[in-house]
Amino acid sequence: MKLQINGEEREFANAAVPFTLAALIESLGMKPDRVAVELNRDIVSRALWSETALNEGDRLEVVQFVGGGTERRTQIA
Repeated sequence: MKLQINGEEREFANAAVPFTLAALIESLGMKPDRVAVELNRDIVSRALWSETALNEGDRLEVVQFVGGGTERRTQIA
């Protein structure tokens, strides 16, 4: 199955049938609680991922949230 993910065509040769959004996120090695997904221009609620079947040529935007940054410290004289 060929999918367009973040503008890049990807092929999933051994995709289970049906290949769900939940299975895709797992196959990409992403943590589901840190990901948002848009499928064919519609945001898909995480609660629906396991029942959302993907089809040949679907377009997805997958955004992974990451924490971090710098810690700011102040000294008291």
